[in-house]
Amino acid sequence: MVEFIPARSEKNATMARYRIIDTNPRLLPVVVTQQLIPGTFEHALNHLLDNEIDLSEFDARYCNDLTGAPAYPPAILLKVVLFAYSRGIISSRSIEAACQQHVTFIALCGDHAPHFTTIARFVSSLGDEAAHIFGAVLAICAREKLIGREMFAIDGVKLPSNASKHRSGTRADFERQAKKMEEQAKAMIARHRTEDKRRPRAGKPDREGQRIERLEREAAQLRQWLADNPNDRMGSSSSGRKPGVRQSNRTDNESAKLATDKGVIQGYTAVAAVDAQAQIVVSAQAHGTGNEHELLLPVVDELAAHMGKQTKILADSGYHCEQNLVELVRRNVDALVADKGMRKRDPRYAGQERHLAKPDALHDKRGKPETRRLFQVEDFIIDLERRTCVCPAGKSLYRHGQNCTIGGKTTMRFQGAKRDCLPCALRDQCLRTPKVTQARQVAVLIGEAPNKKETESDRMRKRIDSPEGRAAYGERMGIVEPVFGNLRYNKRLNRFTLRGQTKVDAQWKMFCLVQNIEKLARHGYAQ
Repeated sequence: MVEFIPARSEKNATMARYRIIDTNPRLLPVVVTQQLIPGTFEHALNHLLDNEIDLSEFDARYCNDLTGAPAYPPAILLKVVLFAYSRGIISSRSIEAACQQHVTFIALCGDHAPHFTTIARFVSSLGDEAAHIFGAVLAICAREKLIGREMFAIDGVKLPSNASKHRSGTRADFERQAKKMEEQAKAMIARHRTEDKRRPRAGKPDREGQRIERLEREAAQLRQWLADNPNDRMGSSSSGRKPGVRQSNRTDNESAKLATDKGVIQGYTAVAAVDAQAQIVVSAQAHGTGNEHELLLPVVDELAAHMGKQTKILADSGYHCEQNLVELVRRNVDALVADKGMRKRDPRYAGQERHLAKPDALHDKRGKPETRRLFQVEDFIIDLERRTCVCPAGKSLYRHGQNCTIGGKTTMRFQGAKRDCLPCALRDQCLRTPKVTQARQVAVLIGEAPNKKETESDRMRKRIDSPEGRAAYGERMGIVEPVFGNLRYNKRLNRFTLRGQTKVDAQWKMFCLVQNIEKLARHGYAQ
């Protein structure tokens, strides 16, 4: 029976009646398979895992054909995990709750909600299987003509992981920490024994006794970690420098300290190579290093199977180093890799400093400290033909040695006489450290150094500064940055929830899978 609510009108005395709508109905006759609407992400995901992708690799996980309870099919677990990631749900407990309450999740799992421990164990154990599924979806994207193979943009994003940055350091740091804890515990025990001789104490241990136990326990854990890890972590030499010691982490020794615009984090660098045609992620890798130099060539190796003769690779300045450029030339890879000064040379970015974020006016009311303006080279009167130089005080500087090479440029050097510089009244405006430096030196640029060997970095600068290079490199940001925006903002990927490079790499591939399946769904796949 339908009830009606009367409503009195101001114009007349008649009564209006409205239906009472139950916004929380129960026991609705719903066909769950009809909830997967063609053209949606969940419909494409369901079709992929049921009809297109071979999941027999998961069979080796289970040995329950004769004994043991039946396991959840891998397709069911992959469906609910990938659909949860597409909705910004990462927690295994939240995924379990969604499988019990959300009709789309119920349609994907067949009303058999897996326990959150099953979901967490499945996600954390993905390794080669995640790479296999990622490759299978890529093959389908290629079949659907979503990969153009003309231009790939490579970039990375630094994300924190399930590790504490306060537990980072070298083996020498951990040795000092363990020694300090042991010494503190010994000193406290000796003090207790001295006090016990004077007046014995009875009853439960006090706070100081609990602190001694904690110090001894943490020192023992440090000693055990040092015994299990006899060697320091070494950095890579891909940038041409001698590899140094990289800090280890006692929570996740494969993660690294990463410098970001929000400060230093403990985590991984997630790298993606994105195709320009439909923003399909062609390569997805996660590495525990903040040095992006060493990440370029592994991604190029993975892209080799998708590259054609006309394929161009774009990468930002984080991947620029001479050794990488030499290797790209050796492999005959057409690439544009920006250097640190690329934007300063590009007239399109002239005056970009004015767009930088200003400091919060409410944070610090004090004015900026005035910096001392020193005389620059342009303040000196220089005659290169006569080889003379006159300082702002009117004193002549003498020629200092022969022409030298600084940064691949030939320069002429001048130096002031001590008899002129020491008593000069303009010393504070001329010298950075007037109390230490006795005389001013000036280096004037003449031109390119003779017989200078052109490096691959020089050739790359010429290519990227050309009109064609600037036009091609200008497309990089529009190719790869929207992918990171989708995964970080829409999918709420603000951190990795696992530990270990293998597990984090699999989780990153799963999120990139969501990006690729969304593109398949929007292009009419499985309708």
